[in-house]
Amino acid sequence: MDGLLSPVWAGIPAAEQTSDHAFLAALLEVEAVWAEVLADGQHVEFQDAHSVRRIANEWTHLSELSPERIAAAAPAGGNPVIPLLNAVRKVLSSRGESDAALHRGATSQDVMDTAQMLVAHSVTESVLADTARAADSLAALAAEHRGTVCIARTLTRHALPSSFGLRAASWLDGLTQAVSEVRSAAAQLPLQWGGAVGTQAGLVEIVGAGEARELTAQLAERLGLQNPGQPWHVQRQPILQLASALTSLTAAYGKIASDILLLQRPEIGELSEPRRAGRGGSSAMPQKQNPVFSVLIRSAALGAPGHMSTLYQAASLSVEERPDGAWQAEWPALRDLLRLSAGASARAAELLSGVVIHPQRMRQNLEEAGPSVFSERLVETFAPYHPQQRSGVRDAIARSAAEHTELAPLLREEIPTKALADQEFEVLMGQILDPAGFLGRTQEFVDAALAAHRQENL
Repeated sequence: MDGLLSPVWAGIPAAEQTSDHAFLAALLEVEAVWAEVLADGQHVEFQDAHSVRRIANEWTHLSELSPERIAAAAPAGGNPVIPLLNAVRKVLSSRGESDAALHRGATSQDVMDTAQMLVAHSVTESVLADTARAADSLAALAAEHRGTVCIARTLTRHALPSSFGLRAASWLDGLTQAVSEVRSAAAQLPLQWGGAVGTQAGLVEIVGAGEARELTAQLAERLGLQNPGQPWHVQRQPILQLASALTSLTAAYGKIASDILLLQRPEIGELSEPRRAGRGGSSAMPQKQNPVFSVLIRSAALGAPGHMSTLYQAASLSVEERPDGAWQAEWPALRDLLRLSAGASARAAELLSGVVIHPQRMRQNLEEAGPSVFSERLVETFAPYHPQQRSGVRDAIARSAAEHTELAPLLREEIPTKALADQEFEVLMGQILDPAGFLGRTQEFVDAALAAHRQENL
């Protein structure tokens, strides 16, 4: 697939890493490595194992093994491994070579599941590399703009002063937590090798139980996968752990993209996407610069949960020793989830490395929000001087907002001068309306996010 209808991942390494071509290569690699493990254990001839390896290395030049032909034949057996094996045997026969080392003691699900783990391993490496770039950019923004004041919004309305550095730190914290899950899941991607029904009975008949255990461990090591100690062909926790981690990561990216989409609206104008040649153009309006990075990232975040849901449903319906449809439903869902998470990571790395910050517009929006955004501070400061204390100050603030009148003169009228002189009132108002003095533990929270980022070593 070339991603014509999926621009979020089109053209990135994961597009090739998850292609039919790549998956077919993974299937053949599993078969070749298994043949080599058997040969090293003197259970098949080295020449026979070499024949399988040769096909795994040369398959792109063999018309019998084209992804299109294997895919077209897959419905007959319900999975692509069966026609792939038929094609490999045909090639071996045409060369006068034996198929004795091919698929010995294995079953289709062993090869399919293990190949999926190889593909997932390749893609998660790309995801983690791009996420490291994105996180570094956020860490730099958080540190640089820790004192850049802006208006915080809750339920779409102006709330209190905050700092853009804290917002960036919050984005960073989301990535830091999500990437920890992805790393854990990626490090635990396991070999699946159970034979026809998960007992390894066929393999044990050939080599014995102890040797079957050792050969399985060797296969896992050579493929760079974990040896789980037992098959997981109907217990799909490795798939679910990976799916959950990738969906969590795309959600973290979705939060960032959604915020950036809002903050770069012309009426807000606090951020701008980087201007890159060929990015963001409109087919009808040449003056228009579309926020394509954020749009594509958000599309991935919207699509990922559906694929995760499919994988969870499939796991719950993984009946008996070979699921009847649930297993097959997994394959495209996992591949699409890998693609979306890789696409979100790649686009976010590019977006965050060049996002443009507009501190002056942030300050302007904060000032336009008016003094009511300091309401908590106003109440705490002036309550002791107002005849009705806290309720009186709250009422004055509410009245100012409702009548669109200036708050300072209204408060001045309601607070007796004998309780608070004019000069002292002016000093207090100046202090209260300084947003830099009403940021709470912002600096501490920014430091905590930066420290967690360094500790995760993204």
